[in-house]
Amino acid sequence: MKVLITGSAGFIGFHTARRFLEAGHDVVGFDGFTPYYDPQLKQRRDEILRAYPAFTGVTGMLEDAALLTGTVEQHQPEIVIHLAAQAGVRYSLENPGAYISANVQGTFNLLEALRYNPPKHLLLASTSSTYGGNTTFPFAETARTAFPVSLYAATKSACEAISHSYAHLFGIPTTCFRFFTVYGPWGRPDMALFKFVDAMLRDDEIEVYGNGEMSRDFTFIDDLVEGIVRLADVVPQPGGADSDAGELDSVSPVAPWRIVNIAGGQPVPLMRFITAIEETLGSTAKKKMLPMQAGDVTDTLASPDLLVSLTGFKPGTRIEQGVKAFVDWYTEYQRAKK
Repeated sequence: MKVLITGSAGFIGFHTARRFLEAGHDVVGFDGFTPYYDPQLKQRRDEILRAYPAFTGVTGMLEDAALLTGTVEQHQPEIVIHLAAQAGVRYSLENPGAYISANVQGTFNLLEALRYNPPKHLLLASTSSTYGGNTTFPFAETARTAFPVSLYAATKSACEAISHSYAHLFGIPTTCFRFFTVYGPWGRPDMALFKFVDAMLRDDEIEVYGNGEMSRDFTFIDDLVEGIVRLADVVPQPGGADSDAGELDSVSPVAPWRIVNIAGGQPVPLMRFITAIEETLGSTAKKKMLPMQAGDVTDTLASPDLLVSLTGFKPGTRIEQGVKAFVDWYTEYQRAKK
């Protein structure tokens, strides 16, 4: 099977591409290597993928509609996993234009390419941030998402809506999955775990927002990829003809399209997260307590019930296990750079 993965040199894209390659599939990776964070980290991920004979790398931006369309036409992927995006809630306050360009325009360009070269299944990355000001827990896929509190969330909600219209108009089977605070080896430097470990190893302060009174439904990267792989085989049918999920199902009544959370539904308080890092490193963090940042939410908690109903899988890696896996990778990666 041929799989096209956008954002293949990114954190999630890299792990997803490697998983499909190890399963014996042909993978085409599309990535722009933007300088949002250290390009060397992206290049190293890409080097690992290029060591697989079944991997083909294409360097380009989502905004380059001609290159994107040419890539789709040349390779005719059966599965498309759209992970490329401008990420980060906080950075959307500094550079909002990047989010409109990469997330909205870029996703539109991909959908236009797939309109004329439809795959068997399009899987499109969204985010728990779309739940925004929703205060009903756990977050279920059928909940309203009309109150985004960051531009990042707003662009991802727009991508969900646009993809639905393409699924309806052009019959592109589409699954939008909402990620919840993904972490693990090869993670981004702007993520809390990377920043905390880096600062603590240098004996610097860590910045703890919300005065530490937050919780997150953390999802270990291996669990996330497992969810993606399993959902790739669950091609949505209008009205849920493929599903026994009943009222849980977010499937569209007029299109082969649905939304699925990928998370375990087990929120972890921020201070427990920090304790796990401290215990792994064998040191105590110097904490600078700060108020909530604009665009952040206090808590996230997913309902994993639809994912379980569709795939039989529920993410379950304990935070202590996941943190240790990251620290082991981080120390080895930094040693290799020297």
